[in-house]
Amino acid sequence: VFLALFTAISGIPSPVLAETPREWATAHVGELYQLYQYFHTHPELSFQEVETAARVAKELKAVGVDVTEGVGGTGVVGVLKNGKGPTVMLRTDLDALPVTELTGLAYASKVKVKDPSGVEVGVMHACGHDIHITNLIAMARYFSSHKDQWAGTLIFLGQPAEERGSGAKKMLDDKLFERFGKPDYALALHGDSSLASNMVGCRGGFMLANVDSVDITVRGRGGHGAMPHTTVDPIVTAAQLILSLQTIVSREMKPTDPAVVTVGSIHGGTKHNIIGDTCHLQLTVRSYSDEVRAHVLSAIKRKAKGIAAAAGAPEPIIEVSEGTPAMFNDEKLANRMSEVFKKEFGKDNVIPGEPSMGGEDFSQYGRAGVPILMFRVGTVEPARLERLQKLEAVPSLHSPLFYPDAEPTLITAAQSMIAATLELMKK
Repeated sequence: VFLALFTAISGIPSPVLAETPREWATAHVGELYQLYQYFHTHPELSFQEVETAARVAKELKAVGVDVTEGVGGTGVVGVLKNGKGPTVMLRTDLDALPVTELTGLAYASKVKVKDPSGVEVGVMHACGHDIHITNLIAMARYFSSHKDQWAGTLIFLGQPAEERGSGAKKMLDDKLFERFGKPDYALALHGDSSLASNMVGCRGGFMLANVDSVDITVRGRGGHGAMPHTTVDPIVTAAQLILSLQTIVSREMKPTDPAVVTVGSIHGGTKHNIIGDTCHLQLTVRSYSDEVRAHVLSAIKRKAKGIAAAAGAPEPIIEVSEGTPAMFNDEKLANRMSEVFKKEFGKDNVIPGEPSMGGEDFSQYGRAGVPILMFRVGTVEPARLERLQKLEAVPSLHSPLFYPDAEPTLITAAQSMIAATLELMKK
């Protein structure tokens, strides 16, 4: 009572305890959940994120962020300045996947579009990008209303086409850092379908792999299936190549150098008794180091040409595309953030997490010279995760059955990203 009377008479503002990141996230989770449902029901494929980008831009502008649209295609860049201090970039991906949702949720995506070949496909946020987008907007809302807690410049980045592995490069090629400033740090989070929603994963070093797609057209000489001696059978040559490719990792690479060569598709021939002229293979190739990446791609070409020569076949056509570099989390930054997360969530709820041979073009910002960190947040409420684990039926990312328990996930996402950003930008 005395304090209240004193502050009223003196005109000094009464002291207010600053709300914690968790308190803010919990207080605002209802409005964030509604925003999440919008993005979940309006998914768009890579480089088609027109409505998504427009909504992100609208939400950023509403809290006073200076917004530029159309960067690198459908990319959105928001800048919020608050005096002198470091520049920190917070990034979300915008795109969804050509997956037909089977979750049975009341707000399940019903969007369908035609793919480049004219086939109608469902579209779904099966990789949690709707959580990421909502979280970026949450960050803009928080930091625009809590300027007393931080100093510097925040860049809010809405990036297209992560699923194609090319959106980050498009934005960098559009002079992202030259136009908006090169950040001192870049942070991103990613939902983890195998982690409880009250947990965070944070690890330095390699976390995700180099990703390359390789198309091999094995050529031969077609003819009658009853007269194979008059032909050069491309399917037999392709079969020998598939087996030979498996020895690249097992016999050419050091056991301590991870690599994957997977033949995901083989198409050849038209009829039982016809030997065709070609057989088409599609490969995905994964690695961590640049040296291993170069060796594996070189070995694939060497084996394809060698086996064709041994069969007396024309030289195959080999095309490498959709390359994404490995993602290396800055180790000092990861160690620093791990300590922050342990204070926020408790030591038992922060784990290093395992490196994966999946891919993420957030790596491109690291290759451009920025210390980066992508950490993981759990997406499954603990009790549901326990039930699914007992059934051995935990849906993975990219599954038509995957969905996050949105409200606890949004709280963990906002709490962790606020705390991480404040650590880097505190006054």
